[in-house]
Amino acid sequence: MPSVQTRLANADDVEAIASLFDGYRQFYGQSSDLGGASAFVAERLERGDSVIIVAEIDGQQVGFAQLYPSFTSVGMTRIMILNDLFVAVDQRRAGAGQALLAAAAEWSRHAGAIRMTLSTQNGNIAARQVYDRIGWVRDDEFVIYKFELTD
Repeated sequence: MPSVQTRLANADDVEAIASLFDGYRQFYGQSSDLGGASAFVAERLERGDSVIIVAEIDGQQVGFAQLYPSFTSVGMTRIMILNDLFVAVDQRRAGAGQALLAAAAEWSRHAGAIRMTLSTQNGNIAARQVYDRIGWVRDDEFVIYKFELTD
């Protein structure tokens, strides 16, 4: 099995991440928009309002994870929202997803976060199996609601 390397993304990675990000959006039913994906990723990196970790196999970017810092008011401390995690379809089962999750946890601990949270579609069985296998705990205490602000 090839070795997976992870690292923090930088401005030089925008094009490669944008391609993966576009695939991620398509997985969730959105139309391809490579230009929009590139602008979005570039803006996140430029503003520093998210952390993007890339996974590489033999120098090729095969996946990414995007963390957004947040806080728990009850706990009065930092948490991280693992908002996006994606591995290219042809690179799955090579360990990139688990490597990204481990790197995200390491970075979050280093940033002083007490936990990471994520949400995924109920039907995303493959991802849910990975989360279960490596120790993520499904939250049965809280219900997630959303309120759309656009038509």
